[in-house]
Amino acid sequence: MFKIVELFGNNALNREINWDEIVKNQWCPYSNKLCYKVRKSQPEISIGTCIVNYGVKNQPIIICPNRLLQNRKVFLDCIHLLQLHQPGNDIHVVSELSVPGGSIDYVIASVKDGKVIDFTGIEFQTLDTTGTVWPERQKLLKNHGVLTEILDDNRTFGMNWKMTAKTILIQLHHKISTFEYLQKHLVLIIQDYFFDYMKKEFDFSSINDQALVGDSLQFHSYSLSENGSLKLKERLSTNSIGIAECLGLNAEKNVDLIIMLEAIQKKISEKTLLKI
Repeated sequence: MFKIVELFGNNALNREINWDEIVKNQWCPYSNKLCYKVRKSQPEISIGTCIVNYGVKNQPIIICPNRLLQNRKVFLDCIHLLQLHQPGNDIHVVSELSVPGGSIDYVIASVKDGKVIDFTGIEFQTLDTTGTVWPERQKLLKNHGVLTEILDDNRTFGMNWKMTAKTILIQLHHKISTFEYLQKHLVLIIQDYFFDYMKKEFDFSSINDQALVGDSLQFHSYSLSENGSLKLKERLSTNSIGIAECLGLNAEKNVDLIIMLEAIQKKISEKTLLKI
């Protein structure tokens, strides 16, 4: 079995397409640009791997963030977080925006008469690989007749689960304070296999297993259907305190808010219940 599942946006086992042309063009159909993943030793050559089979169960693992751009579905699934959006407003998707604490992959914005009314930040995260997928790519292309011969290369690749997960959680922890201050949302778009790993390896006890619109940080987990389309599988949410506790950090709780909540709690009774 070939380890490459999808190459340059095409099913790796599809023999009905012109692989010579696809490899020559090096085009990413999801970003509508040249594939940005290039060989360090040959930067003029794009590797083009979107999805690979990995593990004993040969799970299809997305290894390129641009793969999450398929049909722009992930952006449509975030529109409900634009709480100031009104019918008639335009929706814009802006990439690579600098913010305090780093940069954001995308921002989806509600725009009326050329002015931004509301926005939501969106981060993509896929698994980083260790080693190299190049030998597997070359084996696949030889099978498709694109290459007549290949070097005898037994190098393999792995998945950098722990470091990739910890890195993105730390980045979210740094950035979420900015979004909370602005009273806006930040969304992490991630594949289900990777998200399941994060939930096992980190403390998700403070993460709401049913996403709340009131939470500043949202998790959108996607699965791959048999035909390769993305499907929203799960939505969770939290805030800056929750993501800090997830990382085992000492979170600074909002003391004023706690005092207010306790004061309200003492006052509520059957008499204060709003009845229609």
